[in-house]
Amino acid sequence: MNKEKIAYLGLSLMTLITGLSFIFVKLGLAHSNPYDLLAHRFTIAFFTIAILKIFSIIKIPKICKKDWVAIISVSIFYPLLFFAFQALGLEFSTASEAGIIFAFLPIFTLLAGKIFLKEKTTFFQKTGALISFSGLFFIYYFKSNIGNQNIIAIIFLILSVLTMVGYFVLGKKIMRSYNSLSLTAIMVTIAFIAFNLISIYGHLVNNSINSYFEPFLHFSFTYSVLYLGILSTVLTSFLSNYSLIYLPASKISIFSNLNPIIAIIGGVLLLGEIFFWYDIVGTFFVLLGVILVLIFKPQNNN
Repeated sequence: MNKEKIAYLGLSLMTLITGLSFIFVKLGLAHSNPYDLLAHRFTIAFFTIAILKIFSIIKIPKICKKDWVAIISVSIFYPLLFFAFQALGLEFSTASEAGIIFAFLPIFTLLAGKIFLKEKTTFFQKTGALISFSGLFFIYYFKSNIGNQNIIAIIFLILSVLTMVGYFVLGKKIMRSYNSLSLTAIMVTIAFIAFNLISIYGHLVNNSINSYFEPFLHFSFTYSVLYLGILSTVLTSFLSNYSLIYLPASKISIFSNLNPIIAIIGGVLLLGEIFFWYDIVGTFFVLLGVILVLIFKPQNNN
């Protein structure tokens, strides 16, 4: 099996894990605030990386100063801002709503390609983008309980999608220069330090440092953060970095189409979230627009 096929298989697994991660973030937030959840998530991810390093599965190469700047810059987009915005958004929204918004990733990737890489777009792609935005507007227009918290959640989730686009655009070059496991280890370590500093600082300010480990008293939080730390952070970061080496960013974003479907089904079946008729109609138009964007590409685009 060639490396491109392995990359596609890895992307399929990453899509399943990512789609279900919305569910586990919601479960974790039931017993923790976003900052503590991220701190514990990346602490588990860091120790997973450390174990892999001890057994020589991961080897950190020597990195020049110029590449360190590039790696840190990419890490600001993913995992730092991506997971921070995602957790803040999910605090005030449902897993289903988050899944719908994350369906916009291919569209934002398309726009980024047009703006920053001067890529051409077709009439149908532009129409698809408009249809998707209309579908999202349709959903929230009919939500009678929409308030400031919901609007804030939408903004955070959209920002999370935008940071992933930035990661795709900026990370392509650096991912070709280093082993994907090594880069995953570095990015996880950066996030581990950053999120723990933020969490601990918050507890020190509020004089609540004793409650730092309190969420682990709840079994649902423990298995949620283990899933998020090991599978949805370390494994997906590795699979994402690996795929960026062998596949175009535009093709990688296609797999995100399944994320909202997995998140919606998981939210309804596992969390008991209610999916109304306007959610179904709006989601249909969101996905229809994404399909148009992906199918009707300019002939000279890969």
